[in-house]
Parts: sequence; structure tokens; C-alpha cells
Amino acid sequence: MAERRTVRVSPAAFDQLDDQLRQERGPVGQPSVGDFIVLELPAVVERFATGFDELPEIIEGTPTGRMLIARGLLVRAYVAYRILLDDDTVEIVGIGIDP
Repeated sequence: MAERRTVRVSPAAFDQLDDQLRQERGPVGQPSVGDFIVLELPAVVERFATGFDELPEIIEGTPTGRMLIARGLLVRAYVAYRILLDDDTVEIVGIGIDP
């Protein structure tokens, strides 16, 4: 069984979501920040909790920073950036969305 790490989301990542998505759903069903947090973020957290070491490095040669690029349920695609902290916790430090 793969090692399971604790994952937390930084305030900066939530700020980035606020900058990219509306607080309410858009007029033609565009997702809100809340929609992304409830429907997309749990899968992102799970992927980093169980498969951090298998994901590509943000900067080659820096294994403590990884990224996940994936198709979303609500958005066309997203990229999430994470770093591994000294206490073996993974922190999501950024999220970019392609709506």
C-alpha cells in the first residue's frame, strides 16, 4: 500500500480560486468557487495524499514540488501545484483553471 500523506490547502490557493471563478454559478452554468471546492478539490487532495511521488516535478531536479494536470468534472482542465514540507505534509500552494 502506498504511503498516505496529510494534505492541506494554503490560503493562497483559495485566493487563486476566488480570482478565477465566481462566488455564484454563472448565467449558463459556469461553476462557482464552492462547486470547485466540493466537486473537484477532494479528488485533487486524494491524488496528492496517495501519489505525490509519482507526479511530475514543478521544476526538474526539485522533488519536493509536484504538479497535477487533469481534466475536471466542472472545468475543462486544471493544474494544481504542491510542495512537500519538512513534516511530510503536502501543501497545495496554487491552482490554475482552464474553464
